[in-house]
Amino acid sequence: MTETPDPARSPWAVFLIFLRLGLTSFGGPVAHLGYFREEFVARRRWLRESSYADLVALCQFLPGPASSQVGMALGLSRAGYAGAFAAWAGFTLPSAVLLILFALGIAHYGEWLPAGALHGLKVVAVAVVAQAVWGMARTLCPDGPRISLMLVSACLVLLIPSAWAQVGVILLAGMAGLALFRPAEAEAHEALPIGIGRRSGSAWLALFFALLLGLPLLAAAFPSPSLGLVDAFYRAGALVFGGGHVVLPLLQAEVVPAGLVDNDAFLAGYGAAQAVPGPLFTFSAFLGASMNSAPTGWSGGLLCLMAVFAPSFLLVAGALPFWERLRTGRRARAALMGVNAAVVGVLLAALYQPVWTSAIAGAGDFALALAALVALQVWKLPPWLVVLACAAAGGLMGA
Repeated sequence: MTETPDPARSPWAVFLIFLRLGLTSFGGPVAHLGYFREEFVARRRWLRESSYADLVALCQFLPGPASSQVGMALGLSRAGYAGAFAAWAGFTLPSAVLLILFALGIAHYGEWLPAGALHGLKVVAVAVVAQAVWGMARTLCPDGPRISLMLVSACLVLLIPSAWAQVGVILLAGMAGLALFRPAEAEAHEALPIGIGRRSGSAWLALFFALLLGLPLLAAAFPSPSLGLVDAFYRAGALVFGGGHVVLPLLQAEVVPAGLVDNDAFLAGYGAAQAVPGPLFTFSAFLGASMNSAPTGWSGGLLCLMAVFAPSFLLVAGALPFWERLRTGRRARAALMGVNAAVVGVLLAALYQPVWTSAIAGAGDFALALAALVALQVWKLPPWLVVLACAAAGGLMGA
């Protein structure tokens, strides 16, 4: 007798659950992980508390957006590979669509929007990145060696302003971590409830590295705007440690110097990305829709969105079978300690260039940025409310 499939385990059911989260999950990756825990551990009991903690640890160990990767892994455990895609689509598309519409609105009706309002969005980006630097530094740079790595990384990135310099700094920091740090033994834990064999995991990891190494060669051999964008955004998604804010300097180095997106539009979109729910990596959809040359609009936005998230899917599916060995390996965790310190340094450099230098032009801008930082850090106001308030204040100041 044929067993009837469980509707609760269908990709469509997974999509609807994550769509609701994608429409309501404000507050950044830490808040997203809290929403996921409440929904899937406390309410639906898809997995145990300890298994969820291990899943979060794995996704923080990997490059890419941790909250989105946790969502993909939850969908994968529930409904296979189709479930992973459904979870990503439900959680990601609401904010991606909103940001593409914002990009199209600026392009077609920008003259109707006060210039001061766009400048206010640039100013709030200063507060958002400053808050991210402060929070990450307290967690990831708690001692002298890691603070030193952070400062050296920031200086090198500022002195050598290119995407490849940022990647090189992160790799060097990982090597420094191997030499400097001796992490404690990992605690015992339950195995994650996801059935992927090591052969399948190896195939996904091989595809990840093949694309990472092969896309630049293909883009050089067959020059194409679309292929160039896929290469740039795939590389950014594959090499970003520390969450969505860290993708800012990598993407800025790829699209602004090349003239693909104006720096003012870049920072305005980054500010607007704080006001929508869902993952910050959907900022890539705004950039794709804002390109000064084809592909742009909806096609450019969706192309860049898929390219920046593709490494996350490959890494989650590839790393899960090997997580038991990774989480107990001292050398891997020592390297990660160095990488995390460098990530804070890269973000610190981005706080100065391009965020500060493009947004703060006088005492009024500084006062607005300081008020936004206090509103986020001390008063704990919702980011979307702070973004809207800064846009309104910028409009009034520019009037």
